[in-house]
Amino acid sequence: MTAKASGEEEACELITPVIEELFRRFGDAIFTIEESVTLEEAVAGLLAEKGMTVTTAESCTAGLLAGRLMNAAGASNVYREGYITYSDEAKERLLEVSHETLMQYGAVSAQTAEEMARGAARAAGADAAVGVTGIAGPGGGTDEKPVGLVYVGCFVKGAVRTEEFHFTGNRAKNRESAVARALTLLREELLKIRD
Repeated sequence: MTAKASGEEEACELITPVIEELFRRFGDAIFTIEESVTLEEAVAGLLAEKGMTVTTAESCTAGLLAGRLMNAAGASNVYREGYITYSDEAKERLLEVSHETLMQYGAVSAQTAEEMARGAARAAGADAAVGVTGIAGPGGGTDEKPVGLVYVGCFVKGAVRTEEFHFTGNRAKNRESAVARALTLLREELLKIRD
């Protein structure tokens, strides 16, 4: 957002009420007003501020979430490790997702995303974890579970919030959208923690 004025002071006077109105309407959905801060930097900053660590468990995003987090300066202070568990066997072995959950609900389910997040936090000894599972496309979808269906489980200090998303892009866009939503969900849950 910019303001055109004869000087910086006048520009600030013009833009301040607009910024205040945006914060009033959108609240915590706005993660920064600084031009150069990315979502992953905002998340890494929150983790550092709260003295917390995070890990990731990814299926359809295959490490893209971990990569985004590692783009943030100082990420090595808050990021423990990541798990790419594309197969059911890897989900069971590395994250202790139960065989029963996979058989009853499938790999692409809210239940699996929750168990992935819990299992990753436990395995890494992290305070927070994000589990992402879905169908990025172009194939693999069904009427019940179409291409673009993604579940994100976010574990923070013992509690898990799971969300379902439906994306309509190509494979790359669906994966990018899933990562953006995962980072947003993690940020929202971190903001709930009061120091």
